[in-house]
Amino acid sequence: MIFKLAMSIHIALYRLTGGRLGGKQIVLLTTIGKKTGQRRTKPLFHIKDGASYIVIASAGGSDTNPAWYGNLVANPSVTVEDHGRTLAGQASTVPPDERARLWQQVVAASPGFAGYESKTSRIIPLVRITPN
Repeated sequence: MIFKLAMSIHIALYRLTGGRLGGKQIVLLTTIGKKTGQRRTKPLFHIKDGASYIVIASAGGSDTNPAWYGNLVANPSVTVEDHGRTLAGQASTVPPDERARLWQQVVAASPGFAGYESKTSRIIPLVRITPN
């Protein structure tokens, strides 16, 4: 309950301030719920790879993927809000050969992700959002 409230406040502040509050490398990712069909928005850390956004399905290093990842696998049409700009895009899981290069960039930008990786036996998916 408290986590959902904090998440809602974070999203509202991000939108209200055009991303000035909420984090420099944070974007809002909106997916369509695979069971409910409702729009679901999460603030996520990202890196850029060319014109694409790379987001990390870490779930804090838990042993299961976050719900938003399942949503975009079921329906890859997403939107990304990046500091006042909203972009429609297509999501895809980064393949293993590309993941190694991008994972190094993720950890360089935010070393905490290395700790998440060490907490779980799953391979943390990286997701490429390609703007339409």
